[in-house]
Amino acid sequence: MPRELIAIAPRTPVLREYDDPALGERQVRIRTELASPKHGTELVAYRDEPANRRPYDPAWGAVMPRPATDGPPGFPRPLGNMAVGVVAEVGSAVGRFAVGDRVFGHFPIRETQTVDETAADPLPAGLTAEAAVCLDPAVMAMAMRDARIGLGDRVAVFGLGAIGLMAVQLARLAGAARVIAVDPLPARRRVALALGADVALDPLGADADVGLAIRRLSGIPAPPAPDVPGPDRIVGGYREVQTQVGNLGVDVAIEAAGSAAALHHAIRATRFGGTVCVLSFSGGDAASLRLGDEFHFNRLHLISARAQSLPLRGHPAWTLARLVDTTLAWLVSGRLRADGIVTPVVSFADSVAAYRAIDEHPEQSIKLGITFP
Repeated sequence: MPRELIAIAPRTPVLREYDDPALGERQVRIRTELASPKHGTELVAYRDEPANRRPYDPAWGAVMPRPATDGPPGFPRPLGNMAVGVVAEVGSAVGRFAVGDRVFGHFPIRETQTVDETAADPLPAGLTAEAAVCLDPAVMAMAMRDARIGLGDRVAVFGLGAIGLMAVQLARLAGAARVIAVDPLPARRRVALALGADVALDPLGADADVGLAIRRLSGIPAPPAPDVPGPDRIVGGYREVQTQVGNLGVDVAIEAAGSAAALHHAIRATRFGGTVCVLSFSGGDAASLRLGDEFHFNRLHLISARAQSLPLRGHPAWTLARLVDTTLAWLVSGRLRADGIVTPVVSFADSVAAYRAIDEHPEQSIKLGITFP
């Protein structure tokens, strides 16, 4: 019998046998070659973090608490986000695929996938399986279009998981003149530099006040202007203080870490009137986010960007389909690269320990890849 990787309880992955269902006339059965999980959003549910118990209700446009249950919601739950495989069987009415075709799609980590033919896409010629499973983080990063990075802008990317590493490249494609990457893990910083970042900083090391470190790297103070009202001028009973920081700080900060501390330093790193774009899904609380600091004083634009919250800000010209098609074309052409992102790559037999490690030892991975015999 085939097997699948599932979580039977929070932080409890196991391999479980299952039966393949009878094949419908418009279904295909796929033999999986490579699968990969989503390290951010998927882990929020896997850990049963607080956000897992507060689902978004589109009817209300608000997060609503789940009804009380005897246990954590959603378990057992499948694990995995994307997979590449070979069509092994086709239903009698299938027209898109033939046996032997290589395909990919949003599939869980299991030995076979039995899906409607529309759920899979042909693997483009020249696209590696590793690059194909990076389509999802690349699409998620493409939501940073909302930040409107301009030609010559300075950009900082906080969090160098798969989405952050795609964001580093997209910032450059958007015209950024300088891209600063931030992550505590050395392996991720090295990949960011290889993918085009100018500088990679360690927020837990010498650059612990990384927001201020970025300000030092990204501008010079403006000289005092004699015609600017000084700090002692009183207007209508209010003390008038003109900001004198010139162009210190980045024009745009991208937060892809899912960390309140990262968001705080993204805000701290951004120039007066700049933009902070939040790509991540944070499952926990935000005690380290201090909105009484730079956020209060520097007139920042704070943007929530999400590829799957529709319609997109660019609608109707930009749809999710256009976002996906553009991203896939860039992966195929090499404008977006997946080099070094899918690591480690382990066998399906070792997937339980490997999945547990992405939660307990994040320094050992960027985006886990699982191969099948």
